[in-house]
Amino acid sequence: MFVQDRESARRFFFDVWRKYKAGIPLEPMEGVVSGVIIQHPEYHDFLENEGDAMIQEFSPELGMSNPFLHMGMHISIREQLGSDRPQGINAIYRRLLAKFSSPHDLEHRMMECLGEVLWSAQRNHVLPDESSYLDCLGKIG
Repeated sequence: MFVQDRESARRFFFDVWRKYKAGIPLEPMEGVVSGVIIQHPEYHDFLENEGDAMIQEFSPELGMSNPFLHMGMHISIREQLGSDRPQGINAIYRRLLAKFSSPHDLEHRMMECLGEVLWSAQRNHVLPDESSYLDCLGKIG
């Protein structure tokens, strides 16, 4: 899923949700996004209010979770699994699946590693370190 800016990314979620609810056929990536949205009923009401949600800021300092970031990380992990990039992520995922009650729960744990690697890369102005990411994933369980 490639978007240029925050507004485009958010609009994509709203458009997919609208299409899904209307029964309009979805493109493959839209199907992935709708699957993630469906697994997050806590965000459905939020996605019904596009006007406010498009401009809302989410402050972690105030305990606010960003639904777009959360769902976007699920999508990123699913894209990684679909392409086995970084190489080896599928093998780690298959091994860990046996330890978790659901793929969704496992994705949440994987998101912790992804978040750490992305935060470190941003802080250090470098590309994300794939080996650190895979190491972190390997320690889940």
